[in-house]
Amino acid sequence: MTVDMQARAEERAGAPISGGKRILAPDLARGAMLLLIALANAAGVFLASTPGVDPTPHGPERIWNVFLFLFVHARALPLFAMMFGYGLVQFARRQDEAGRPPGAVRALLLRRNAWLFVFGLAHGVLLYSGDVLGAYGLIGIAFTLLLLRRGDRVHRLAPGYLILGALYLLVLGALVVRGLAAGAGPAAGVPTSDFPSVTAASYPASLEARVTEWPATVLTMLPMILFIWIGAWAARRRLLDDPARHRRLLRRGAAIGLTVAVLGGLPMALLAGGFLHVDAATGGHAKLLYESAGLFGGIGYASLFGLLALRVSTWPAGARRHLPITALAALGRRSLSGYLVQSVAWLVLASPFALALGDRLGSPTFVAAGCAVLVWLATLAGAYLLHRRARRGPAEVLLRRLAYGRR
Repeated sequence: MTVDMQARAEERAGAPISGGKRILAPDLARGAMLLLIALANAAGVFLASTPGVDPTPHGPERIWNVFLFLFVHARALPLFAMMFGYGLVQFARRQDEAGRPPGAVRALLLRRNAWLFVFGLAHGVLLYSGDVLGAYGLIGIAFTLLLLRRGDRVHRLAPGYLILGALYLLVLGALVVRGLAAGAGPAAGVPTSDFPSVTAASYPASLEARVTEWPATVLTMLPMILFIWIGAWAARRRLLDDPARHRRLLRRGAAIGLTVAVLGGLPMALLAGGFLHVDAATGGHAKLLYESAGLFGGIGYASLFGLLALRVSTWPAGARRHLPITALAALGRRSLSGYLVQSVAWLVLASPFALALGDRLGSPTFVAAGCAVLVWLATLAGAYLLHRRARRGPAEVLLRRLAYGRR
């Protein structure tokens, strides 16, 4: 029996797909996304703030702060959300093509997302309260019930949201420019929020803080259903499944999305780098501007990886440059495991009751960046080894077992 025949037989029997061809671009995007998430989350943990930023940067730290606000902060999560929405539609499509009835597909998606919420609860309380899994589980349930099976007329509303988003950015940009021109009021610092759980002196104290922090995080992330919807719309159009067919749209998405993200993040980036000084009201508008522009950054990154997958398809088989692409895609296929490993690392490396490297090794800004890159590289190597052995990530295996049952 071939792999495809076996996969179809298993799906009709109610078992998960055991093989089949995966689409490269979404896996590349998820693998690279984990590096952006590592940089953002490590900064938040080591600097005990959201977004993670040193309010008094010195020397190269100023340049690094600018980089974070232009390309990382509030750019990784929109990409994560869109890839989640893309994956929802891909998953449902595979089930449909395997002959599973719509009702059974809906029930399976509801179970998967309910268990994803449970994963988020455990992750958010035990390890890292900035967890996104809990919110995505709830959004996945709502999306499955309300939007998944709706027609194109409804799903066309998702990209229409981008028009409203662009208008909102123009308004915020005008407010920032007006504040800069007025120059009134005393200079304010970078607007951030405290992150109490990462400064707790003991694990039980951090646990107590996360019990209250995590529910607030879930509530603030629920509006990301709009980002997930855009990802689902892209999956319905197969934008990353067939990048050759959509090359022009992907080029526009990459160019426009990243340009808007950079321009929208520039005032906040200059403020975080100490190159710009504004009053509190203008700083607040700059923060909203960079956060709102992050959606376009997510679109830009997703489009960029679609184009990269298209380029990879032209490489000769056996070329050495396939190795990093294979490793990146392997991590993307095991993104849930990679994401959870990162949170374990932050707890061990940054907590005052553990290694507390941010206090021992000099600049917390660069300690956070170095740890983020090293942890991501470790997950990249681990994912590649699992790929070589044809094994899934442990978190993916557990989620599949819980969603499908022992069979």
